[in-house]
Amino acid sequence: MITPELLAQVRRLTIRSRRAVEEVFSGAYRSAFRGQGLEFAEVREYVPGDDIRAIDWNVTARVGHPFIKRFEEERELTVVVALDLSGSLRFGSRARTKRETAAEAGALVALAAARNRDRVGLLLFTDKIELYLPPSKSRAHALRLVRDMVALEPEGTGTDVGQALAFLGRVLRRRAIVFLISDWIADEFDRPLAHLARRHELVVLEVSDPFEAAMPSSGLVQVEDLETGRTEWVDLGARRPRQEWRAVQSRRARRLGEAFVRGRAGRIALSTYAPVAPALIRHFEARTRRR
Repeated sequence: MITPELLAQVRRLTIRSRRAVEEVFSGAYRSAFRGQGLEFAEVREYVPGDDIRAIDWNVTARVGHPFIKRFEEERELTVVVALDLSGSLRFGSRARTKRETAAEAGALVALAAARNRDRVGLLLFTDKIELYLPPSKSRAHALRLVRDMVALEPEGTGTDVGQALAFLGRVLRRRAIVFLISDWIADEFDRPLAHLARRHELVVLEVSDPFEAAMPSSGLVQVEDLETGRTEWVDLGARRPRQEWRAVQSRRARRLGEAFVRGRAGRIALSTYAPVAPALIRHFEARTRRR
């Protein structure tokens, strides 16, 4: 059910994201992701400084002075935002949760794609496929995507990234750029990730909260698994639980890095403590420089 509070949150996110897209984000996105080729635009008269390799010799011979062919980038891309809505995304140790951070990143990508007249679609998932909206170019479609990223109440609470990746592999018929946004607290997605990467370009966005990496020494606290609902008491002041937690996080980070390298995926780290747009822009600018 969409409450007035959720609608207000959607409006705030849409206004903030559109402002960022219009001011700086859209240009960085466009430079980073180019079209698949060139298409003929027109024939015009040669002017000094034009590339002589573009001269259209047939037209030039017919009219008696140089003309060149001009081509434009075949721009239209297909972009899909795949957003994890599992229970662990509800966590946030300060004012913003991981889901809110993830939704802002997804909104920026969707609105930038729409502004550049690219086709953009949405997949929302937990341990099941919650919603799939096929790629489309309309501005109204992009705004609906933003609303659903914020307001959709998922039926599931667990995480099955592998199922989401396999689903995209089945439904995407043309090459796409897939933005996978999750906290990546998940297992058994390596093979579907590698399979999807054979046909599509992948950009993974890893959302985290600093509390998860460095828990404070706060003594005995009751913790809840947001995906299973299981609770237990943990002594955060004791050395052994903290060492075990750090070891688990280190192993998970190493495994994720290896999986993303095998999938040739671009990787963007997002924090609930930091603005979203600058992290995405840095990635896009670095990608543009590499090209």
